Amino acid sequence: MSFSQAQLDPQTREFYCQALGILSRAQMPFLIGGAYAFERYTGIARHTKDLDIFTRPEYVQPVLDVFAQAGYDTEITVPHWLAKAHCGDNFVDVIFNSAHGCLPVNDVWFEHAVQDKVLDIPVQLCAPEEMIWSKAYIMARDRFDGADVAHLILAYGDRMDWSRLVAHFGEHWRVLFAHLVLFGFIYPGERSRIPDWVMDQLSQKLAQENYQSEITEKLCQGTLLAPLQYQTDIEQWSYQDARLKPNGSLTKIDLREWSDHLNQESDTD
Repeated sequence: MSFSQAQLDPQTREFYCQALGILSRAQMPFLIGGAYAFERYTGIARHTKDLDIFTRPEYVQPVLDVFAQAGYDTEITVPHWLAKAHCGDNFVDVIFNSAHGCLPVNDVWFEHAVQDKVLDIPVQLCAPEEMIWSKAYIMARDRFDGADVAHLILAYGDRMDWSRLVAHFGEHWRVLFAHLVLFGFIYPGERSRIPDWVMDQLSQKLAQENYQSEITEKLCQGTLLAPLQYQTDIEQWSYQDARLKPNGSLTKIDLREWSDHLNQESDTD
């Protein structure tokens, strides 16, 4: 048993065990992410108030139905990416996309999942590559997961499927490149954990862009990183929100529901 699991309140531990047991018996496809997967890869333990499970979008309602049949309260918290199952003060986050809508959980997440145990229950963990992919975009004022990205590279860089990781980012390669440059600053003696070809390829992309025609579209992609910190750009400075179709995958209704959720959370903090 890991340190963080040993420190769990007995009631919370029992809730998590029951939740994992319910999903396993129902043969629901899910992955464990969040603090438990992060500790497995990095050895860094920290207290967590919830259990993060990841599933494909088409399995969200079946997962919630299974929890409801077991007596849990369930809700679709934010329709494009987050649901929850409650039992008293304890809850499970059911995650099926990223908050900005660009990283839906798909078959690739399951194909590369890592077999392990959480609370002595056999489970599948989100792979380090997918964890980095999702955490790399979290750069808000109240939460920045850059240290998590750096620690995952430090712990797993020599075993990382770098080709898959680079491919994940696609046109957003600058986000990955920014984290890799910072990693070299954070750990000067560990830069070899990132293959030379990765840095060379991304550096060449950057150099090539300098010779391309200037982009005239007034687009703000900062909203993919921090949903609240770039509101002024969208609302007052007439920038297009990169989360919205056709640049992104979200609608204005999706954004309004996500903003309402963020505001509710800030009101309860």
